[in-house]
Amino acid sequence: MSGPVVVGVDGSQSGMAAVEAAAHEADRIGVELRLAHAFEWSSAHVPSGVPPWDQGGAGACREVRGALTEAERWALRAAPHVRVTHEVLMGSPVAVLESGSREASLIVVGSRLSGRSGSLRGGSVAGQLAAHGRSPVLVVRGRPDPTGAVVLAGGHTQEARAAAEFAYAEASARGANLVVLDRTTAWNSRSRNGFADALSVLGEKYPDVTMHRARVRGGLCRALVEASTRAQLVVVGSRNRDRLAGALLGPISRAALHHADCPVAVIRSDKV
Repeated sequence: MSGPVVVGVDGSQSGMAAVEAAAHEADRIGVELRLAHAFEWSSAHVPSGVPPWDQGGAGACREVRGALTEAERWALRAAPHVRVTHEVLMGSPVAVLESGSREASLIVVGSRLSGRSGSLRGGSVAGQLAAHGRSPVLVVRGRPDPTGAVVLAGGHTQEARAAAEFAYAEASARGANLVVLDRTTAWNSRSRNGFADALSVLGEKYPDVTMHRARVRGGLCRALVEASTRAQLVVVGSRNRDRLAGALLGPISRAALHHADCPVAVIRSDKV
């Protein structure tokens, strides 16, 4: 059985949008939705709304319960039949969600995920999860076009083929077209790691999805950001690199996470 869809909950408007998107994803996959709240406690910082003398943490507990209750309300409004569970774990948002990614089908975060020790930009949280997590990451951001296509950043690599599987499934579930951005001219070459063959197989698996190839003559990053203004989702691949290496995310993934004008899914090529 597939693992749950795990979404970071912090009570913010951005976080609620992530909960809504996560509920739809859990419903599509047929798994439970897990609401994860990261709680950091230190003597140097008292959570917002908790009096310094509240040694028992009653105020903090009320705040957390309120955020989770509201998040569950949003989730069930978006997907009434999805099973919702929740957990509160000590640690930073990145640490909590990275741990959850080990058994998750998908991790979902908002464009701005706040931590108890301060606010963390969504790109930073998502970037670390995409680099170190064990599951795909969906970052809910921008102004998606509900009638737009699912956009896939093409390429002839293992991670691009893994991303293509996710992109086709999303396009099918959303009733959307799939636009594949690719800057190579040898589209039908079997020497290009089988990416064209993979798309052909996926086309047969998802006959309801119409795929369009958009040849990119300039920079792929720029083309991806431009395409995101007319898309409902952007999908990119992320290579599983050595954690000691300097750059764990490629330029395409980074550009999508920081500049796309719609939600971005970062798909790893494996779950090691």
